[in-house]
Amino acid sequence: MRLTISSTTLASRLTALSKVFNSKNSLPILDCYLFEVNSNQLTITASDSENVMTTQIQLDESDGNGTFAVNNRNILDAVKELPEQPLTLDVDMSTYAIKVIYMNGMYNFTAQSGDEFPRMQPLNDSAAAITIESKTLANDIAHSIFATANEELRPVMNGIYFDLKEDSLAIVASDGHKLVRTLNKNIKSEKPMSFILPKKPATLLKNVLQKTEDDVIIRFDDRNANILFPEGTLACRLIEGRYPNYNSVIPQDNPNLLTVDRMVLASVVRRVLPFASDSSQQIRLHIETGKAVISSEDIDFYTSAKEEIVCDYNGMPMDIGFKGTSLMEILTNLDGEEVELKLADPSRPCLIIPTNQPENEDVLMLIMPMLLND
Repeated sequence: MRLTISSTTLASRLTALSKVFNSKNSLPILDCYLFEVNSNQLTITASDSENVMTTQIQLDESDGNGTFAVNNRNILDAVKELPEQPLTLDVDMSTYAIKVIYMNGMYNFTAQSGDEFPRMQPLNDSAAAITIESKTLANDIAHSIFATANEELRPVMNGIYFDLKEDSLAIVASDGHKLVRTLNKNIKSEKPMSFILPKKPATLLKNVLQKTEDDVIIRFDDRNANILFPEGTLACRLIEGRYPNYNSVIPQDNPNLLTVDRMVLASVVRRVLPFASDSSQQIRLHIETGKAVISSEDIDFYTSAKEEIVCDYNGMPMDIGFKGTSLMEILTNLDGEEVELKLADPSRPCLIIPTNQPENEDVLMLIMPMLLND
């Protein structure tokens, strides 16, 4: 079997799929790409047994159909170094010997049968579906994934929660100390539905969707999801279990309002954080009308830092502590010039929201305070 394909197209698709591979696999076949040629179309698949990602490429030409598996390092390392040119793959389907012929040379290696390559279970008949713009989904994942947890005891917290209701789709992530909730008001459902997308497929999606403009269709049942995007599909297992009631921890009445330049506050936090205790990473905000003082100290090593910034504050003077690394992550993952910090008192959650919300979305982030040692 002989097929011809663009070198840069093949290299870019193989690179995207390579993120699926684990460093160690229980099955040798999981170190391979699966190549399937059918009616002048090439489908390439990568799998780690829980996530199966495919991409389709229209071939310049081919003279037959067939399926074979190629070790990922053999093909990727060879192809990604080539400039743009036609590549010819000559495959002997009886011995699985492969020749990759390019302008000034040739690679020889051996493939293997693809019969043992794992396939994802089909979705059941009751599967539901969501359609969402690819860039919107990529941004929502990028702004949420940092807030997911790494917990063995509560695995539901280790993924991104998609909560579809009559008025919106809520995309939620939380580790118990910080929370992100994005409401997409364009996506609605008469019947409430939800699923928890694990961190790895979420990261895979974020990477491939940033380059496309079209819609993404997410089909899911109670155990698996099948996500169709312009250049391929991603099938994955979902995290099973009941996600906590995130709305119960979002305060509805935080009367003290601090409005501040997002990048200015992030820069100050970045400067004072190295002087905080390594164990607590605590920083202190002293807020009063017209100014905020951000400080940190490490009593054990006699280090401290303090910096004052101008801000707009409407509320009672307050001292409140936060984990500096968590506050930095939130400020970095918000968009817009200004943010609003809505506070109640030093013991209750602080809401951080962009002053100007994205179109048809409502973005909210929450951080739990830390007890100050006065």
